[in-house]
Amino acid sequence: MKAFRFLFLAAFFAVLFWASFSLPPRGDLKAPAMQELSRSGSLSAGSYYMENSYRETHTENIVTAVLADYRAFDTLGETLVVFVAGVACALILRKRGDPS
Repeated sequence: MKAFRFLFLAAFFAVLFWASFSLPPRGDLKAPAMQELSRSGSLSAGSYYMENSYRETHTENIVTAVLADYRAFDTLGETLVVFVAGVACALILRKRGDPS
């Protein structure tokens, strides 16, 4: 059983490592969100969100638009991590019956 767990984890991390090569480079100035200029004249992704978030998401709050629409999968992953941590704590701290 331990060998199966080890192989499963090794395969999982191998898939994650392989998938990381298809990610775009960090700070890519050719990304569409980085083509907008900020008020100071520099390239900024924030100005893109400020100017287009309501038109694209129909959400008045920019923070909500970014977290719920543009970064929904990331937010879902963070929520899942917090949920799993809460369930783990509840399972660890639960009262058990008398062992005798």
